[in-house]
This record gives sequence, structure tokens and C-alpha cells, in this order.
Amino acid sequence: MDSIHVLASGRVQGVGFRHFVRQTADAQGCAGWVRNLPDGRVEAVIGGPADAVQATLDAIARGPHGARVDGMVTRLALDDERARMRRPFALRR
Repeated sequence: MDSIHVLASGRVQGVGFRHFVRQTADAQGCAGWVRNLPDGRVEAVIGGPADAVQATLDAIARGPHGARVDGMVTRLALDDERARMRRPFALRR
């Protein structure tokens, strides 16, 4: 199982981005969480089979209608981030 931490920047708040990530991750069978950050980025941790995680990351890079993803930074999720993963995928504040 892969667990990836991702930060998405651009026009990613106020456009349904977190709900889009949750729906996409749930559809792929991934666990994890997503939240808005005060600096305007969206942060998520996504865990699951490698192909499901990659499909979710690909969708995040495209974003929902009305969003604009200017950048994505990914890394392996840390132990404490993996410990907070949930299924179904959680929206965090």
C-alpha cells in the first residue's frame, strides 16, 4: 500500500476541490484525508494500492471544473500522517 502526502496550489479553495478529492479517492478505494490550508493550498494524505493512489493524484492534478492547479508537491506520507488516514476519505478543517 502506498501512502502519499500532497500539497496542491493554485485556485484550489472555494471551488469544491476538497469534495472533489474525497469523491475521487473514495471512488478509487483510497483512505485518507484532505483539508484547506491558511495559505490557500490544499493538503491531502492518500493511501491505497499504488494504481488507485496514482489515479487519485492524476485527478488532483486536473482538479474539478472551476479549479486551476498550478502546482503539486508530493512525498511519502509520514507515520503520523498515515495514522490519521480514514476510510471513507475524510474532510478535515
